[in-house]
Amino acid sequence: MHKEFNSMNLFQKGRTPAIALAAVLALAACGGAGTPSASEGGDGGGDFHIGVSNTLTNNGWREEMICSINAQAAVSGEVGQLTVNHRDTDAAGQLEDLRNLIAAEVDAIIVNPVSPDAVNAALAEAAAADIPVISVDQAVTDPDAYLISNDQEEYAYLGASWLFETLGGEGDVVYMRGFAGHPADDDRHVGWQRALEEYPDINVVHEVHTGWDQATGVQQINDFLATGTNYDGIWTSGIDNVIVDALIEADAELVPIVGADNAGFVQQLLEVEGLVGAAVTNPASVGGAGVTLAIQLLNGETPAEKAVLMEPQLWANNTDEGMASLEEANDPDIDPTWPLGISIPDWTTYTKDQILACEGP
Repeated sequence: MHKEFNSMNLFQKGRTPAIALAAVLALAACGGAGTPSASEGGDGGGDFHIGVSNTLTNNGWREEMICSINAQAAVSGEVGQLTVNHRDTDAAGQLEDLRNLIAAEVDAIIVNPVSPDAVNAALAEAAAADIPVISVDQAVTDPDAYLISNDQEEYAYLGASWLFETLGGEGDVVYMRGFAGHPADDDRHVGWQRALEEYPDINVVHEVHTGWDQATGVQQINDFLATGTNYDGIWTSGIDNVIVDALIEADAELVPIVGADNAGFVQQLLEVEGLVGAAVTNPASVGGAGVTLAIQLLNGETPAEKAVLMEPQLWANNTDEGMASLEEANDPDIDPTWPLGISIPDWTTYTKDQILACEGP
């Protein structure tokens, strides 16, 4: 079972890679274990040493991203060492992690940035040391950095447009955002606002930042329900299945809801009676794609553009086409917090078993 997605801004090489996203289904998330706060890989047989900086843990999307990086580095045959800094920290902590990677003389850095510009000083230091930097998932403003990411603005626009149209162009909606100040959240807000401008009769009655934390989101929706405020729809930034569970537990109305292609939410869209909703794809496997981009750069393959964006798709359970996509992607055995697209043809070459093993070189 495979889903094909399109992307924008392709690389200029001898051949043009077809950047498509396959929704290859997994059975568990990295064996169910979280990745360590910092890890040092062994000798993978290649020449390159790649460093990784990530600032959010206990999050299914980020855990899959790290596993994708580990798996692609291991199978590439060109990465001998992988140093992963994977911990909950702020801009100061990420600056420290990045400078430690520079001091370790890594050949390239993959970063999921804490903000668009807060770590630019370290990125400039990397450029001065001739260390290419690849930002995954979220953009940075540093002009020397490369980007390989999902199109976060379009992600929000697709989901919001579907929600507003499903409500008939009018009504009260709850807007549950991600982590305040993060580039992906900022980009999604631009897409949300673009959709909102097209539907002037939509009223946002509640807006919160969940921090992409499920427990926080559940508390926030329960607090909102306790106010008795009317609501006709809910847009969530990737913490969808627990919001559905909270509505059911509170015996609240199941209004139309938007989430991501997380396994738990996809299963709910197929199985929860009375639930109308849509999942927007947001693959964490851009992490592994970042490894491939790093290797291309280290081998002297210069991209035509600084940014590659994966184009999202929307799977809604109120259309035949959407139901077919949901049924094709669904796997009740996968960790509910993992997105269902775990590989990107021409960008990742690991198998399903290898990403689940989550082992780097």
